[in-house]
Amino acid sequence: ADSGDAELELSAVRHQPEELEELLARTKFSKKELQSLYRGFKNECPSGLVDEETFKLIYSQFFPQGDATAYAHFLFDAFDADGNGAICFQDFAVGLSVLLQGTVQQKLTWAFNLYDVNKDGCITKEEMLEIVRSIYDMLGRSTSPPPRDSAPTEHVEIFFQKMDRNGDGVVTFEEFLETCQQ
Repeated sequence: ADSGDAELELSAVRHQPEELEELLARTKFSKKELQSLYRGFKNECPSGLVDEETFKLIYSQFFPQGDATAYAHFLFDAFDADGNGAICFQDFAVGLSVLLQGTVQQKLTWAFNLYDVNKDGCITKEEMLEIVRSIYDMLGRSTSPPPRDSAPTEHVEIFFQKMDRNGDGVVTFEEFLETCQQ
């Protein structure tokens, strides 16, 4: 078993430069930043992959006053670019690069994809309400003053009044982009 582990480690080391070069090309992180992010990622996820349950546990630590489970689910889906049920370091680095250093267009595309829960190219009120409720749940009742129970629905109605420009009950990417850029 030890020789197998050694082979696996050597294999990983041999493949690292290509992966690092690819990430340097796909992200706006420097080599040092990627190495630092990788150390933190491997520290939290020694296997190199994060499944949804682990992601929820890690993310919930940032919002102890509320329930971050539902929002973490949507965030996990947004980071899991290939939809394989796990976030690898590459998925994480590319997503984080967009959020932190992407263009306005890239950030808006990422946000749209987060809200487009079923990935059909448009956002419905139901999808938006799922996300907004999850955000309110994550923030918990510690906000002052505490939000009304109707706050998520009101938030979604305001969103749709601004975004659904043709009044068809869904927000397309073009509507989303146009409204956000204004």
